Amino acid sequence: MIKFLDLHKINARFETDFQEQFKLFLDTANYILGNEVERFESDFATYCGTQYCIGTANGLDALTLIFRSFIHLGKLQHNDEIIVPANTYIASVLSIINAGLKPVFVEPDLETYTISPKEIEKHMTQNTKAILVVHLYGQLADMEAINAIAKSNNILVIEDAAQAHGAVANSNIQIPNSINMKAGNLGDAAAFSFYPSKNLGALGDAGAVTTNDVDLAETLKMMRNYGSSTKYVNEIIGFNSRLDELQAAFLNIKLKHLDADNRKRQSIAKTYLQEIKNKKITLPFYSDTKDHVFHVFVVRVADRSGFVAFLESHDIGYLIHYPIPPHQQKALSMLKQNSFPITEEIHKSVVSIPISPVMTKDEVDTVIKVLNAY
Repeated sequence: MIKFLDLHKINARFETDFQEQFKLFLDTANYILGNEVERFESDFATYCGTQYCIGTANGLDALTLIFRSFIHLGKLQHNDEIIVPANTYIASVLSIINAGLKPVFVEPDLETYTISPKEIEKHMTQNTKAILVVHLYGQLADMEAINAIAKSNNILVIEDAAQAHGAVANSNIQIPNSINMKAGNLGDAAAFSFYPSKNLGALGDAGAVTTNDVDLAETLKMMRNYGSSTKYVNEIIGFNSRLDELQAAFLNIKLKHLDADNRKRQSIAKTYLQEIKNKKITLPFYSDTKDHVFHVFVVRVADRSGFVAFLESHDIGYLIHYPIPPHQQKALSMLKQNSFPITEEIHKSVVSIPISPVMTKDEVDTVIKVLNAY
């Protein structure tokens, strides 16, 4: 059986370091917002090329607190419209709703699965105040075009970078104060998830925000901690959404290996793209640059039920990202959005096949052989 993702094997590489860090954690008895969180925030900000990183409890909170903080700072107001791709994971949409804002769905580009700049322009209104860009499946959206739209309309750009840790833009994107053109540093703020299956995954829930905006960073630090910057002094209405000290310690260990792991993912993706030759299977677009870190390798097939049954019969793991688009979810029925044919086509035909930094050559070759036999 080739697992879709072998998390035990991925994390076993760091077991000795994890155990040493856990002992240090127990010895110091510094459990909340301690040195490990500060160290990870500093190191991850440096990695992304941003001035600030603020750890949160998870990726959804990271996004929600960005919107809440921009409202507090007066850059957004309740019921402002936020453009978001229709084919994203529901967390992107929930963050907008939970902040009291209005999501406006737009279609993606069918080739890249990321939000279409042309569709953004079609849906702009006087109430549009931000674009939530999702770097879906690990591939950066067209940030040069999106930032140009945002600049000409004086609106915010927020990245949902939950699947794109380490992705690097390959164009001359002009972002104020930027040092490094990585995911997390391509807009006004970015949210990351460190859910265990991510390219940089914790051993539990964890998230973070990156930004170059000092006012946003200071607000987020209060917002995640009951609205307080001084113990028992509460300045704003806040939440309890702090990056766990132990998870930060584990992330500090794994961050050093992120680029190497991403290179392995890209290498496997190139092999798949070169050697999977089956007209029944649509392979993903890849520019052969660092702008795609292949959080997942997504193919499309006309007969998904038949395809996954074939994979199961050959012991090949898979997942579907995602079977139901947000606008068709019962939880979001109150939005009364229109139909989105491109999004619906994507959601009914996508299948994610195994890809990870610990896959062996034999496993990769087996996946290719099975897919070519379909």
